[in-house]
Amino acid sequence: MYRNIIFDLGGVMVEWKPQDYLMERFRNAITEKHVYELTFGSPEWKDLDAGKISRFMASKAMLENAQAAGYAFEVQEVIDDWTTILHTRYRVAEIAARLKGRGFRIYYLSNIASDTLLLLQRRSFWRLFDGGGASCDVHVLKPYTKIYHKLLDTYELDPKECIFIDDDEENMKPAFKLGITCIPMRTIGSLIKNLASCGIKVR
Repeated sequence: MYRNIIFDLGGVMVEWKPQDYLMERFRNAITEKHVYELTFGSPEWKDLDAGKISRFMASKAMLENAQAAGYAFEVQEVIDDWTTILHTRYRVAEIAARLKGRGFRIYYLSNIASDTLLLLQRRSFWRLFDGGGASCDVHVLKPYTKIYHKLLDTYELDPKECIFIDDDEENMKPAFKLGITCIPMRTIGSLIKNLASCGIKVR
């Protein structure tokens, strides 16, 4: 019997399409590729999510690398503006609210920097969570198993009673091995159908 629903944040509770954002902003595939590698796809971004460096230090390193690569202006634009892509996915939040209303406990599990976590904690959907796990606190990223174990141990969750919803199938593999039922986040329709296949109706 399922009792706990675990949501990823970026790509599930909020929009997370950095490559689309870069393409729309720069409208040049070569620029998009290089700027992505210097920002969202950089080692500094991973260190931010793992809570190993501050936003200031990460931005400083990104800009130094961008200067050397000839993309300082573009990277500065992204540093100043990237949080605008984190739109709340209201239909997912509505599903989470319905699940909460039906007695399920709601958790989050996300690769996320500490300042971004604070930003999302101001969103209205945050009140739905009974707890969660963030990479910046555990200092490892999904799909490393430590972050899953930490969530389960902290809240004394039985993996067989949990469903994990994530947009990255690589991140679901360790959860599946631990006995957690995993649902890939593709569309709202597929999410509703997959929950129904687990015996959970949200309509």
